[in-house]
Amino acid sequence: MRGVEGGRKALGQGLDRLNEDVRTLADLSELAIRKAMDGMQRAEVAEAEEVATLDKEIYALQVIVEKTCVDLIALHAPVARDLRTITTCLEITTDLDRIGRYARDITEAEVELRKLHGGNPPQMSQLVRMGDLTIHMVDTAIRAFMTRDAESVKDMSRFDDSVDDLHDEVFQALVLGMKERSLEPEVGAHLLLVNRYLERIADHAVNIGKRVIYMVTGESPHRGPTPVKESEGRAP
Repeated sequence: MRGVEGGRKALGQGLDRLNEDVRTLADLSELAIRKAMDGMQRAEVAEAEEVATLDKEIYALQVIVEKTCVDLIALHAPVARDLRTITTCLEITTDLDRIGRYARDITEAEVELRKLHGGNPPQMSQLVRMGDLTIHMVDTAIRAFMTRDAESVKDMSRFDDSVDDLHDEVFQALVLGMKERSLEPEVGAHLLLVNRYLERIADHAVNIGKRVIYMVTGESPHRGPTPVKESEGRAP
């Protein structure tokens, strides 16, 4: 009996530790994208360096969280809600890691843009709007995870549709600018990357929301991005 109680206590402590680590990972990921967008508007190199540091911290913590999840499953054989919590945390860490990586990618594109373009680049206002919507989505998804509030993320796809519309608008404007030669191809290429990175971050926010719904209710929602196919490897 004591063994069973001891096992439950150990599992509970492990879940508490896991929850705190995922919260920290979420905070770091959100901070990274906020700093990336701030850096884009203010054109400050310091922001790029800070985001690069955050990306490394996110990756390191993701590795820790993954090990915790595997250990909890292997040692305690959790079932029902506990198992859903662990597997959801494992999946969410991948989304959060990718958000951090995209934030770093945005700052790297910004550095190149500053070399190529003196003032604010074309489509800045739309990209800033995309960034605001994307940050709101990430914040909503993270808060839903922390509070176990499945209801708050049921309409995430509505915000994702707005981001997709802006993405298409910016894409068309940049391609037209390059075609008409009013926009230098190198500048346009980097802006297209930023546009794409923001759209991907929004997809990951939707995925986190869907995973939270599953964790809380046990039901798997079908509407929304889910497959964000990324073949590239993750380098620290």
